Amino acid sequence: MRLGMLVGVVVAALFAAVLTTGTVVKVAADKAELEAKGITNLSCEASIGPSQPGQPDRGTGDAARLTEEQLGIVALIISIGKQREMSPRAWQVAIQAGMTESGLRNLNYGDRDSLGIFQMRPSMGWGTPEQVTNPPYQVNKFYDVLSGIPNWERMRPGDAAQAVERSGFPDRYHKWEAMAVHLVENLGQVSDAAGCGEGMGAALPPNQAAAAAIQFALREQGKPYVWGATGPSAYDCSGLMLRAYEAAGITLPRVSRDQYRAGAMLPVEQSQPGDLLFWAYDPANPKTIHHVAMYLGDGKMVEAQQSGVPVHVRSVSWDEPELVAQAVRPGV
Repeated sequence: MRLGMLVGVVVAALFAAVLTTGTVVKVAADKAELEAKGITNLSCEASIGPSQPGQPDRGTGDAARLTEEQLGIVALIISIGKQREMSPRAWQVAIQAGMTESGLRNLNYGDRDSLGIFQMRPSMGWGTPEQVTNPPYQVNKFYDVLSGIPNWERMRPGDAAQAVERSGFPDRYHKWEAMAVHLVENLGQVSDAAGCGEGMGAALPPNQAAAAAIQFALREQGKPYVWGATGPSAYDCSGLMLRAYEAAGITLPRVSRDQYRAGAMLPVEQSQPGDLLFWAYDPANPKTIHHVAMYLGDGKMVEAQQSGVPVHVRSVSWDEPELVAQAVRPGV
């Protein structure tokens, strides 16, 4: 079912030009301007997406393949989100959910009695068949349920989508992160949908805590790697980070996957001394993180790498396999 002639005409005129440029529209460049528009962006934290800022080409390519109908639904999601003063993160969650459930189409069929953009089921209390195939109703209902989920703003966007949809395939929503960010930034006219700011690294220079953590980690060079060890005679990767920042007065979680959520997030290319770097089997999925190290600056880092390799300093490249696209700044 299409959204109607009016939306289609507006979308075709507005979005065709934006998608062909591939350039972020910087009409909301700072917090004051966002607030003036009734938009509340989120703070920059490691637990908030997008987790694929290093893959803008993928997001641009996926968005360029959307049809007029699909773009119309995106326009509706963003428009209602703005009217309700939902943050751009909420728009992103809804776009990822809609793309996963229906390909951003208002379907009149689905699994069992699932219908519409978000495949809402009348039998599960989402509304009547007429309601759950009415696009404005569906978007508002999605936002209603999202708003009722505790701490959804602190979830990875795909996880927040899963919390609303309660799918039997919870990880599939992550696939559309890069595309959703591209649409929020370009079509929603919001710069920096990640909430981190282009100048994050410069805005947060190394502090005394980072210096103390670096000093501790460097002193531990030569000590053996032992899985599960947290010092003082041996360390594993996250154990070294735990004790280094403990010496600096900052308490980190025990394991690397949780340490990823323990500070401010910034693009890995903007890392500064003391920031934590992460490696994952799937760099787009923080749940698969298996290693953490501390950046020292000048392309160097200190780590407890693996059995048989003592704590050491080595070079690091931003295009290393499995390197997660975000660094984390503890204590911020």
